[in-house]
Amino acid sequence: MYNKSFLLLILFFVVSCKKEDKKEYPVEPTIEFINVSPSELTEGSDHIIISFKYTDGNGDLGENNSTAKNLFVTDNRLGITYSFRIKQLAPDGSSIPITGTLNTDIGTVFITNSTQQQTANFSLYVVDRAGNQSNTITTSAITINAP
Repeated sequence: MYNKSFLLLILFFVVSCKKEDKKEYPVEPTIEFINVSPSELTEGSDHIIISFKYTDGNGDLGENNSTAKNLFVTDNRLGITYSFRIKQLAPDGSSIPITGTLNTDIGTVFITNSTQQQTANFSLYVVDRAGNQSNTITTSAITINAP
């Protein structure tokens, strides 16, 4: 009786163990807009923070070289693109899927016309170390007020 119970117990564990489905991510990074803040600011004094989610299938997003640029933000009012650096997110030589959230301070902005108030939004994309470009996301609108 003891052996039968033991065998049934082992059989139960074997049957109940299920292989985890390993999620596959593409090697090209993907990003998803989360938030831009503040939604209303004073020109030249308040910094804009853009939050977005990233996923990269082989973990080569980010760069240790301080002069490298891999995050590109376009001010859609003017069509001017500014470049920034995302620090390396996974160790050298690893090829692991990574996902997370980044908050990027793009600095201050100014009104570009002769009004006292202007709305703006920004588009951004990232590029991994292999040169793969992500999709482009666009922030919600913010309001810029004259001081």
